[in-house]
Amino acid sequence: MFGSKKKKKTKLIDLMAQLRPDLSPESLGVGPDFPGVAPNPLMSGAAMKRMAELRTGALALGVLVDWREVNSNPRVVLMLDVETADGLSFRGIADESLTITELTRLVPGQTLPVRYRPAVMDHYVALARDADPAHVRQLSDMIASRKRT
Repeated sequence: MFGSKKKKKTKLIDLMAQLRPDLSPESLGVGPDFPGVAPNPLMSGAAMKRMAELRTGALALGVLVDWREVNSNPRVVLMLDVETADGLSFRGIADESLTITELTRLVPGQTLPVRYRPAVMDHYVALARDADPAHVRQLSDMIASRKRT
């Protein structure tokens, strides 16, 4: 009424794709079902819940493919090719705040321990900074032996 037009509802993922095309699902290599990178995960209840679940998730190994800096914290989105103990492989996305020292040590091809949620499988992973080195080595040996056979 009175000349008002109904505006089309814009989803957050569409807005992020317009603002940062390098963070679009296609650019990250995860496909259209990926829920997206939150502009500020500390302001998103869903992102905070996801990070809490990932801290207790299952351990896997991720090979760093690439990373994108999101803002100057430095907050980065890491793209990893993840292999699980069950033999599952997928492209994982880790949204992490790193120190400058950690950021300078990132090298494509580097293997990093990550945690994922097997029940959800939404491409989100988190760096497993608390992982026991012996458990990581055992997982690495298990994955390597599966590749040899």
